[in-house]
Amino acid sequence: MTSEYDSQIAVRQTAPDTYAATLGEGWVVGGAVNGGYLLSVLGNAIRTRLSEEGDRWPHPFAVSAFYVSASAPGEAEVRTTVKRVGGSLSTVAAEIYQGDQLRMTALATFGDLGVIPDDVATVAEEPAMAPPEQCFGRDDAPAEMPPLFSRFDMRFPPDQVGWALGQPSDRPEIGAWFRLPDREPDPLSLLLVADALPPVTLAMGRFGWAPTLELSVHVREVPAPGWLKVRHVSRNMAGGMFEEDCEIWDSRGRLVAQARQLARQPRPGASVV
Repeated sequence: MTSEYDSQIAVRQTAPDTYAATLGEGWVVGGAVNGGYLLSVLGNAIRTRLSEEGDRWPHPFAVSAFYVSASAPGEAEVRTTVKRVGGSLSTVAAEIYQGDQLRMTALATFGDLGVIPDDVATVAEEPAMAPPEQCFGRDDAPAEMPPLFSRFDMRFPPDQVGWALGQPSDRPEIGAWFRLPDREPDPLSLLLVADALPPVTLAMGRFGWAPTLELSVHVREVPAPGWLKVRHVSRNMAGGMFEEDCEIWDSRGRLVAQARQLARQPRPGASVV
């Protein structure tokens, strides 16, 4: 049976290099469709386009997207342009339109993570978190959550939920366990995970929608089955904007994806996150 995530990022070809998609209502957060979900739709269109050239590039390696205007649930069109077809890596530009409105534009490199060398040498340290069963989920939330957070299971460690209890932190950092309810993680779904957590500004008690301007995701390995451990931090809030760095660790304790985004600081009066 097809998972909700896979059915909601599905695309169908309508013309050469062009694909139709339906952006689901359940992926809304704040004032627009979630950026990670949009990146998954776009990534699926790119994967589909490259499959016409062969089966050597099934996975996203690096994707950099700019969010031009807020997307709404409903029909959308993904337009792709193959920039280069290579032996191990291929690069494609893609854009999402709704009507005549450009919603996002991206450049992506795809390849096959299954054939890269297993030569991990990292100084990155896996964050410590209480196990999922000791963490807080959406059913424990003191207020109604946006539709997006019903699409997956996200568990926050006890030391990461002060913002929900009126006890904000002085550090812009949020960590959580993550999993889709009806499928195991894969490289494409990591594009969603990179933008699924609430913004780090929430940890500091700064509520409101924090729209993403740019998001870059580097997928490093095929994730193992099971829970993903996700950590977001920021080091600089200035000029009405903030950057947010993301690490995604799989159940083996391997760093499977990294991301950075630039976003606007929360806008007063906007809904939750």
